Amino acid sequence: MNVTKKKIIIVSHNMRIGGVERSLLGLLNSLDYDNLQVDLFLFYHDGEFISLIPKEVNVLPQIYKYSTLLRPATEVIKMGYADVLFHKWRAKRKADRFCQANNIGTNNLVVSTYLQKEVAKCLPQINDKVYDLAISFLTPHFIVSQKVKAHKTIAWIHTDYSFFEVDTKVETAMWNDYDYIASISDEAANAFLEKFPSLTNKVVVIENILASAFVKEQADEKIEDSHFVWDIDTTTLCSVGRFTDAKNFDNIPEITKLLKGSDCKIKWFLIGYGGDEQLVRKKIKENGVEEDVIILGKKDNPYPYMMACNIYVQPSRYEGKAVAVREAQILGKPVLITAFPTSKSQLTDGVDGIIVGMDNQSCAEGIKNLINDKNLQEELILNCQNRDYGNRSEIDKLMNLI
Repeated sequence: MNVTKKKIIIVSHNMRIGGVERSLLGLLNSLDYDNLQVDLFLFYHDGEFISLIPKEVNVLPQIYKYSTLLRPATEVIKMGYADVLFHKWRAKRKADRFCQANNIGTNNLVVSTYLQKEVAKCLPQINDKVYDLAISFLTPHFIVSQKVKAHKTIAWIHTDYSFFEVDTKVETAMWNDYDYIASISDEAANAFLEKFPSLTNKVVVIENILASAFVKEQADEKIEDSHFVWDIDTTTLCSVGRFTDAKNFDNIPEITKLLKGSDCKIKWFLIGYGGDEQLVRKKIKENGVEEDVIILGKKDNPYPYMMACNIYVQPSRYEGKAVAVREAQILGKPVLITAFPTSKSQLTDGVDGIIVGMDNQSCAEGIKNLINDKNLQEELILNCQNRDYGNRSEIDKLMNLI
């Protein structure tokens, strides 16, 4: 008997290394392709994770004009898109005026929201297909609602909105164009609804969907990196993420200095890249921990490093729900995170991880205590190994929306 497959399109920015992109891979690796026809549209065919997209996924051809959403003005000029350049200029002007009038600082979503809203006016339809479900995976969310035909639409929340200032009027209109809004945790949903209470009936919680078998398989890859060295008397810590304010890597050097002052022998390996890298390097030098904090840089596959470390640390200032933490738990590692606002949705303190204070002193003390408590480490490892962190059941929530 022939089964008519449900048609889904997922729209995102690119496949560069990042937590959102890894959660997208987890989703793609967990879908039932016997019953689903899945198209993936990327603004920009760019990123180290493109080769990891499952073969069952139909990656739609690139529409080069969409890549201008992620390109600087100089590149847009070279591409010859004068209309895009005009709308980018107009968006920047409007955003600057709004931020100035409302005394909004740099930690805002106004600029990116205005940019996509304006540029969308001169972008073509993605295609002429009619989908059963269209998913906008990464904010802003003007493209799917305007450039895709679908019976049902869903937009995703991946961050903690309590840390960002927004234009609530513009964003409310943007979110209202969707049938559903998916949040990756209850806490992230609550933070979102503090800003957008009128959208309560649209919000559903669908946690990050990770393919445990994929993570474990990738973790078996051999490490070939001369900078990743340790000895049996040293505790190896690992943190993975973009070098941004949210991840708080700039405080790792001072935390390390405090640990050294309490006679802890550690090496802390940082995997990632981003705009704050030079700040982190500056702090490493200022705190005299050049031999103790090692920046390994961008890694297509961070899992072997996570597997090789003694303790995984996520010292974030804020998170929606950190994908890397869940991946470390899948690999059965002792995990320690800071008490960012959504931390309690990330793990159960003392059961499958440890939550410590946000300040550097508290973080250092928490790491030291975990290093010295081998029994607790073993307990955390065992509890992680006995839990299913793949969340494949979350797929059912998604399918029930069709």
